Amino acid sequence: QVQLVESGGGLVQPGGSLRLSCVASGTIFTIYDMGWYRQAPGKQRELVADINNGGSTRYLDSVMGRFTISRVNAKNTVYLQMNDLKPEDTAVYYCKAEVHAASGTIPEDYWGQGTQVTVSS
Repeated sequence: QVQLVESGGGLVQPGGSLRLSCVASGTIFTIYDMGWYRQAPGKQRELVADINNGGSTRYLDSVMGRFTISRVNAKNTVYLQMNDLKPEDTAVYYCKAEVHAASGTIPEDYWGQGTQVTVSS
């Protein structure tokens, strides 16, 4: 079993910054993809950014240039640095990890519990 624990959410004014962290623990052989998703009230969950274990990244168009995803493979940790935050970034942010429990196994997706980010003056 794998657990993902997120931290770093909160209330921030427009133009401000936050840094989210997510640590994976448990039965882990390797993690291929780690990512951040968000879900605002009444909307579907969407991919914000993800990064594979080779360092390749993808971003939602609306956060390009403002958010940066990074990871430390040795610590099974992924970060999301969010700058120039806007009210439309308000959502619950979830961490996801694609985990291989052992060599040659089919990977499984695990999710964190979510952390609230509110951008408001």
